[in-house]
Amino acid sequence: MEDLIGRTRVRGVETLSLDTPATRNALSHALVAELTDALDRCDKDDDVRAVVLTHTGTTFSAGADLKDPSSPRAVTGLLRRILELRKPVVARVAGHARAGGLGVLGACDIAVASEAATFAFTEVRVGVAPAVISLPLLPRVDPRALTRYCLTGETFDAAEAARIGLVTHAAGDTDLDEALAPVLDGLRRASPRALARTKELLTAKVLEAFAEDADAMTSLSASLFASPDAREGMTAFLERRDPPWVL
Repeated sequence: MEDLIGRTRVRGVETLSLDTPATRNALSHALVAELTDALDRCDKDDDVRAVVLTHTGTTFSAGADLKDPSSPRAVTGLLRRILELRKPVVARVAGHARAGGLGVLGACDIAVASEAATFAFTEVRVGVAPAVISLPLLPRVDPRALTRYCLTGETFDAAEAARIGLVTHAAGDTDLDEALAPVLDGLRRASPRALARTKELLTAKVLEAFAEDADAMTSLSASLFASPDAREGMTAFLERRDPPWVL
């Protein structure tokens, strides 16, 4: 089977690249399973100090793969895996992120975005809601901004994503890898045990949301994706037309 995740390692930093550009790195069943497995391997490997999560092509992730979707439970498991990993996970975003892709960013410990990156919570436009991805996002993102963008599906840029806390830093006109360099240098200088304990402290509140609400959000997501609105919205998206509720 073709690898869907690229892997490279430099001085203890493992880079995992979402590598299905033909589908805009959409969260298919296979991609979510392979990424979760790659993270498991990183967690068990004492030579890995930190993980960089990035992508090939112009899109970090388009969210759910409408032709081959991963189950809500598997996506919940992926987000939890990122949060529970004993090593820091740094998102390197050089392109567009949509819907479920924003949930992945929310689960990462640090996220750096290029000037070319754009973001949108597009769920409402295809008849669903950002149920599962709300678990890491609600504790971390500005609530008023999250309300606006989840309700409207508007597209916003990297500077706005940094302002509201969706990403850590917008690189602007600085080269993305240059912007990441001090972050990775800092992680390489840190004690692995201290990194693990510090991450545990910083993710505790987010993981509390998973403990309290993950089952409910997973069930809600499954029911919404099976709804008539979702069927019509996804069909309209694939046919590149407006769904009937557009005024």
